[in-house]
Amino acid sequence: MRKSILENLPKGFEEIMNYKMIGYVVPHSIFPEGYHCDPKLPLPFAHLANQKNYLALYHSGIYADAELRNWFIKSYKSMTGKKPDMGKSCVRFRNMQQIPYILLVSL
Repeated sequence: MRKSILENLPKGFEEIMNYKMIGYVVPHSIFPEGYHCDPKLPLPFAHLANQKNYLALYHSGIYADAELRNWFIKSYKSMTGKKPDMGKSCVRFRNMQQIPYILLVSL
């Protein structure tokens, strides 16, 4: 999943370690105001976390935009035949062979 994200990361975004996860951020060089809760931190875009039973993708856009979230849920279901396992701020993947990479990189 990391390889797919890096290949499709928007120009200027950076991969960093953030919140004990691999983070993809809008750096201060592009967005000097930084993250509103802590302006010293870059603006977070997405994160990957390896949990005990699943891999979690935290993607700000899915939760910030209802239209994007609805598109993602519908597209995920049409590609996999299942509803996505979504938490309050993440999408969980329990089987690495069933991750719809094409869908994730189009977010």
